[in-house]
This record gives sequence, structure tokens and C-alpha cells, in this order.
Amino acid sequence: MAEQLRIGIVGAAGRGRSFFGAFNAHPEARVHAVCDINEEGARKVAAENGVQQDYLDFDAMLDAGEIDIAVIGTPMPLHAPQAIAALERGVHVLSEVPAAVSLDECKALVAAAQRSTATYMMAENYCYIRTNVLVRHLARVGLFGEIYFGEGEYIHELKGLNEITKWRRKWQTGINGCTYPTHSLGPLIQWFDQRVVSVCCFGSGHHYRDPRGDEYEQEDSIHMACRMANGGLANIRLDMLSNRPHNMTYYSLQGTEGCYESPRGHGDRPKVWLKSRHDDPNAWHDLSGFEKEFLPEQWLHPSEEALKSGHWGGDYFVVADFLGAIIEDRDPPIGIHQAMDMTVPGLVSQQSIAEGSAWLEVPDSREW
Repeated sequence: MAEQLRIGIVGAAGRGRSFFGAFNAHPEARVHAVCDINEEGARKVAAENGVQQDYLDFDAMLDAGEIDIAVIGTPMPLHAPQAIAALERGVHVLSEVPAAVSLDECKALVAAAQRSTATYMMAENYCYIRTNVLVRHLARVGLFGEIYFGEGEYIHELKGLNEITKWRRKWQTGINGCTYPTHSLGPLIQWFDQRVVSVCCFGSGHHYRDPRGDEYEQEDSIHMACRMANGGLANIRLDMLSNRPHNMTYYSLQGTEGCYESPRGHGDRPKVWLKSRHDDPNAWHDLSGFEKEFLPEQWLHPSEEALKSGHWGGDYFVVADFLGAIIEDRDPPIGIHQAMDMTVPGLVSQQSIAEGSAWLEVPDSREW
């Protein structure tokens, strides 16, 4: 490219801060501007990273016409409106998860992405965790056979964080249902290579109150059963309230020819059994034994910048794929419809649990 892509990061004093290292590691891009309603925080992060432009208003940053890419690291209810505003100006978008907080927002976002000449990608970094990438490659070559069951869990107690990042109290634990599904569901959708067609959501009841004595609207342990397009089943668990240590991710996968389980407890290892590779039907094997055969080179020998990046290198590879899609004029791996596949089931789950855990159809954004 003749010139570097110019990046503008909104929410730069918060979650957006984590993207600086990943973008600065790529010669094709540079962070040109930052934006945050926290004026002191925006100026501080700009100074720390040698960025000349800082803004308090996102539209002002867009209207200045000096950025090619908007990175959205703001609270959940701002993701879709800010993405739409950028896309309408022909600015590429890398958005934090989930893509939107309502079905109406999802439809508006899809319409904006389809009208725009710019690229949209959702930054679901759990799809870029090393073990999840390896399982995806094993699944794609058929070593699990026909995949028919999977599990994904995100267990992250954040009652205290609700009081620091106050939007969470309304948009996560303030809504009953699976309000944060993409970390768990995203990798499973890629492994199944299928979208969710219906969901049934149920919870374990209410056992906790916030510091003001108000009961959390979200039930403590939320389960979202997902019927996949091929008839398979995926179970998603979200628990942001239970008193317990973090076990932020757990995954399992079952097919006709093999299975996978991520670590469930302290000291466990990612393990796999594949009928075509293992003689003993009762013996697990270490997943890492398949790395040399199936992991892409960038994961076998990651750069120093990748290793320093957040989410176990996931943030770096999200950015690399996003920039590659723009530079090479190709579809990103988590484009607008893949973002909807990971976001919409959680929104429908809110209606399901409100209707007594009814099975409800999940609309396909490709038909909007």
C-alpha cells in the first residue's frame, strides 16, 4: 500500500486501549486518532501512544475525514449505532462484541453494512485462541466426523465490575437471558460450520443482590440450548453472578468419529480422542500433539508482538485478519452475517426465557 491505513479508536481509555499494540505491530496501519468521553483518559492514552488527535465526540472524529478504520471498544449499547455511523461514511469497522443489543439494531446494522463500501468485522477474539483455532482445523478436515453436540461456557463473576463499568448492570446482568453469548458460541459455530436455527433459554433462579439491595434481573446461571442447522445441539452457559473463582472458558465437542474437551479444572489439559488416530477408545490424548500437523504457521511460530497481545494472542490475530481483508479486498472471517450468527441467538434467548423457556426460531440475517 502507498500509505498506512489510519485507525481511530473509540472507547480508547477503556477496552479500546488493548488494540494499540496489535495495530502498531502491523506496518500497514497506524493509530491516527482516539476518542473517549473520558477527556483525561483520552489525552493520556494518546500521549502514551504518540497519537496526535484526540476527540470527545465520535461523530466529530468521523466527520474530520482523517480515519480509514473505526475500532469500537465502547460499552455494548453503543456498538451498533457507532458501527452504522462509520459504515455510512465509508469507514471500515472493527467492533467489539456483541454486534448489537436488539434485533432492530441488528437489522439496521446489516442494512448499513450491505449499503456501505466499507468492511465490517466483529472482533470475537475467543475464535482466535490457539486451542480453538486448532480444534477448528481438526473439524474442517473431518476428524471429528459428523459433529452433533458441543458446549461453551463463560463463567466470570463480575458483581464488583458492575459497579465500576456501570453499563454492565443494565445491559448484562440487568437483562434476563444469555446477554453475552459470543465468546462461547463463536468457536462452536465455526466448529459445527452451522448457524443456530432455534434456542431455548432457562436459568437457575435468583440468589444475589447488588450493593443497593436490588435483585439482579439476570438469573445466576443461564443456559441457552441451541439447535443447529444440521440438527445438532449446542449448550451455552453464561454465569456472571455466582460466587466462585473464574473459569472463563470451557468447551467440548462431540462427533461421530471423535471428541474434544478443554480444561475444566486446575491442572487439566486440552484433550482429544479421534477414532482414526487413536487405538484405545478409552484414552484421552493431549491436543497439542496435533499442533505441528494442523496449526497455521503464524500460530506455530507467533511473533513477539502476537505473544504480547491480549487474550492469549487473540487480539493480534483478529487485527491481522481484519487488515488482511481490507488490503486484499476479501470478506473477513467474522463479517456481518457471521457476527449476526453469534449475536442474534442471545437476543432471541431473552424472549425465550421471558416466555417460559419456549423454543423460538432464530432469524437468518442473510434473508433480511
